[in-house]
Amino acid sequence: MTTVAEVMTRGVRSMSPQDPVVQAAQAMDELNVGVIPVCEGEKVVGMVTDRDIVVRGVAQQGDTKSLKLADVMSTNVRCVHEDDDIDEVLTQMAQAQIRRLPVVDGNDKLVGIVSLGDVAAKTPEEEEDIALSLGDISTPAEPDRSGSGKQ
Repeated sequence: MTTVAEVMTRGVRSMSPQDPVVQAAQAMDELNVGVIPVCEGEKVVGMVTDRDIVVRGVAQQGDTKSLKLADVMSTNVRCVHEDDDIDEVLTQMAQAQIRRLPVVDGNDKLVGIVSLGDVAAKTPEEEEDIALSLGDISTPAEPDRSGSGKQ
């Protein structure tokens, strides 16, 4: 059994819900990542992606200078544990259509992130599971044609 701890990325940067959106975008650029965990202390309370910043901030004509991460982040965050089986995590990712998940320890402290890329790069024997998960995750959502512009 391969565990999350064997493939995850450690030492991830997190930010606070009160941090400016611009600062998160700059951190994403600097780190060449598309997601930043949002924590209160060491506890994950949200995730913010580059897409969140665009769709929930810029597209809504938010003032990017005053927007905080709390204004655009996703708050219904699924986390996995370091000792979780990677096959079960891949199933969760596929079912929820998520490409990356924060990793917490037994005290719910953020210790890293696991992504499909991490699994693909570090566990070639999981190739078929990764392909199936990616296929499920990549199933396109129906566009919102209501005209409301809200996601």
